[in-house]
Amino acid sequence: MSPRLELSNAIRALAMDAVQQANSGHPGMPMGMAEIAEVLWNHHLRHNPANPQWFDRDRFVLSNGHGSMLLYALLHLTGYDLPLAEIKRFRQLHSKTPGHPEFGCAPGVETTTGPLGQGLANAVGMALAEKILAAEFNRDGFDVIDHHTWAFVGDGCLMEGISHEACSLAGTLGLGKLIAIYDDNGISIDGDVKGWFTDATAKRFEAYGWQVIDAVDGHDFDTLERALTQAKAQRERPTLICCKTVIGKGAPSRAGTAKAHGEALGADEVAATRANIGWRYPPFEVPESVYAGWNARAKGAALEGAWNRKFAAYEQAHPQLAAEFKRRMKGELPANWHAQGEALVSKTNEKAEIIATRKASQNAIEALAPTLPELVGGSADLTGSNLTLWSGSKAVSRARGGNYVHFGVREFGMAGIVNGVSLHGGLIPYAGTFLVFSDYARNALRVAALMRIRAIYVFTHDSIGLGEDGPTHQPVEHAAALRIIPNMDVWRPCDTVESAVAWIAAIERTDGPTSLLLSRQNLPFQQRSAAQLNAIARGGYVLAEASGKPQCVIVATGSEIALAVGAQQALAAQGIAARVVSMPSTTVFDRQDAAYRDSVLLRGIPRVAVEAGTSDFWRKYVGLEGAVVGIDRFGESAPAGELFKYFGFTVDNVVKTVSSVL
Repeated sequence: MSPRLELSNAIRALAMDAVQQANSGHPGMPMGMAEIAEVLWNHHLRHNPANPQWFDRDRFVLSNGHGSMLLYALLHLTGYDLPLAEIKRFRQLHSKTPGHPEFGCAPGVETTTGPLGQGLANAVGMALAEKILAAEFNRDGFDVIDHHTWAFVGDGCLMEGISHEACSLAGTLGLGKLIAIYDDNGISIDGDVKGWFTDATAKRFEAYGWQVIDAVDGHDFDTLERALTQAKAQRERPTLICCKTVIGKGAPSRAGTAKAHGEALGADEVAATRANIGWRYPPFEVPESVYAGWNARAKGAALEGAWNRKFAAYEQAHPQLAAEFKRRMKGELPANWHAQGEALVSKTNEKAEIIATRKASQNAIEALAPTLPELVGGSADLTGSNLTLWSGSKAVSRARGGNYVHFGVREFGMAGIVNGVSLHGGLIPYAGTFLVFSDYARNALRVAALMRIRAIYVFTHDSIGLGEDGPTHQPVEHAAALRIIPNMDVWRPCDTVESAVAWIAAIERTDGPTSLLLSRQNLPFQQRSAAQLNAIARGGYVLAEASGKPQCVIVATGSEIALAVGAQQALAAQGIAARVVSMPSTTVFDRQDAAYRDSVLLRGIPRVAVEAGTSDFWRKYVGLEGAVVGIDRFGESAPAGELFKYFGFTVDNVVKTVSSVL
C-alpha cells in the first residue's frame, strides 16, 4: 500500500468507526473523498492547526456537511485541538463533533453546513471578502491578503437553487481564488441520481464564466495533484473541479450504493472494509506513522511565520494601513465609534424629520459608514427601493474591489454570501431586499442566527403600507416569523431616531445577526426626553406616559406608533389614561431584566398591541385578556392610506379596542 493511500485510509477508518459507534451518520462521502482530501490538505491548503484564526489562512468549507466525519478526521489528523476522544463522541450531546459541522464548536470549522448549497454560498462570500480586503490593504510587494477559499460540494449542493444564485455571481465577479471540488459520485439518499439530476454540470459552470476541470479521477493522486495545481494557477475565474468518485469506496458490499450514504455500514461491513483496504488496526487506532504523515503543525507554523515576517515589513512601510488591518483582525470598532453614534442620534433628534424609516436607515448609513470602512453593503436588485447605497459606495466588480455588491435578484444567494463575508472576518456586511422576500432567504438567516455571526439584513416595505403592489408584496406574517428565530435581533423602528439607534445596535452586536424592518411610507417624528432617547436601546420603553394613573398600556411598533399616540390622546379626552410603549425590538426587550420589563408594561392592567402584522405573536405581551389590533389575512392592492383604514388601522379602532378590554 502506498503511503498516501494509507493516509487516505485513515480517513475511511475513522469515518466508518465513528458513524458505526454512533449508529448514525454518513460514512459514504468521507470514504469517497478521502484521496481528494489528502491531496488538498497535505499539499495545497495553507493553514496552521496551532492557530486556526491566522488571518491569511486558506478557508475550507465542507458544503456537503452531512459528510462531517471527513472534516473531523482531517482536523484531528493534521493536529488541531480535536482529540480522538471527541471523534469517539461523534453526534453525542455537547461533543465537538456534532452531526453536521457547526461554527464555533470545533477549531478549524469555518462555517456551519448541512443545509445543502449554503456552504458553497458561504465560500463565495469568503472569496468575495478576500477580494475586497486584498484590494484595500495590499500594496506593491506586500500581498498581506492572499489566500484561497476551497469548497467540497456534492450532488445535493448543486441541485439546490442557491448554488445557481451564488455561483453565477461568483463568475460575474471573477472570484479567481475560489475553488470548488465536486464529489460526483452519482448517489443521493434516494439512490442513483440519474432519475432526477441529469444536468450538464461542467457546461453549466462554464456558462457562469468558471474554469472547469472535468472528468478528474477522484481516487488518483497524480491526476488530482495536476487538477488542483491548475486550479490555483487561474486567478481571473473561479474553478470547479469535477471529480468522479465512488461513494463508500472500500466497502465491499455498499460502495457505490445509497446504503453507504446516510447510515452506518454495520459491524460486518466495517470488518470487511478493514480487510478490503488493508487497515490492520482496531477501531479508533491510528499508527504514529500515519499521524506523522498528516501532521501539519510544523508546516503551518512555517507558513504563518513567513506571513508574520511579511506583515512586519508591511507595518514598517505602511504603518497606518497596518494599524487599521490589525484593528479589523481583532474585530474592534474604531476608537471614535461611540462618539460618532452619539452624534448621529443627537443630530437626528434635533432634525426631527418626517421621512420613511428606509430613508432614515440610509441617513444612518451615510453618517456611520465614513467612520466604519469595514461596512460592506448590497441589495438584491432593489438598491433604489431599499436605499442601501450611500455617497461613498463603490460597486465591487470583476476589475476591482469596493464596498457595495449588486447581488441581482438572488435573495437566498445574497444571504448565504453575506454570511460568508461575515465569517471571513475583517468586514461587517449588510444587504437589502423587501421584507416579504425574507422568505426566500430564510434558511440562510436561520443559519446565521445559529452561528451567532454579525450580519445585518435590511428589509424594507415592511407592511401593507407599501400599498398598490398588493398582497404578493405585502408582508403580514414576516415580522413575527423573523422574531421567533433564536438569536435573531429584529428592529422595527417608528421614526428617524429609532432607526439610528437600531443601526448602531446592529453594528455593535457581535453575537448574532440583526434584521431591520423599515417602512416605505413617511412616518411622523416622535418627541423624546433624554431618558427616553437612552431607553430606545433597551428594545422597549415608555414613549408617551399616561396623563394620570395608567388604566391600560398600548404597545406598538413602526408605523403604528402614530396610531397609538393618537389613540392615547383620544382616550384622554374620554377620561381614560393610557400609556404608550414603543417596542422597536421585542427581541432586545425580552433580554432586559424582569424589573425593567414590568416597569414598562405594568402588571395588573389591560394591554393592547398595535402592529400591521399577525396578531398571535403579541399574545405573549397582552395575554388572553388583552387585545391586538393586527392583520390575520393577506392584504389587498390599493393605496396605503385606504388599506390602513380598510384593515382597521385607525385611531378610532384602536380606541374602540382599548375600550373593549377595560
